[in-house]
Amino acid sequence: MTVKVNSRSEGDITVIALDGEINSTTSGGLQAQLLPFIRQGAEVLVDLTGVSYVSSAGLRTLLIVHRRAQQLNARITLVGLSEEVTFVMNATGFLDFFQIGEDVDSELERAAR
Repeated sequence: MTVKVNSRSEGDITVIALDGEINSTTSGGLQAQLLPFIRQGAEVLVDLTGVSYVSSAGLRTLLIVHRRAQQLNARITLVGLSEEVTFVMNATGFLDFFQIGEDVDSELERAAR
């Protein structure tokens, strides 16, 4: 199983839509796909609408991406979190590491203001 990664640019913002489960099998490949998007001063929206499950390995991948973003003064906003993903990230304290948005369109509108 893999996590499908689709990216697009919306002005200065990179939108990355993920689809699948982020677990021990998929997290290494996902990390390798996400890190190149985290550049100096970048603004990245990670759309998790298609993600139904995040394991501890997936949380570790998100933490690595977060740390890279901090090093490069990049901003990552997670959007479209399911109830289950929100629960796991809240229970582990991971929600505190990220900006959280409702959906891609709302965040793009916010950025345009």
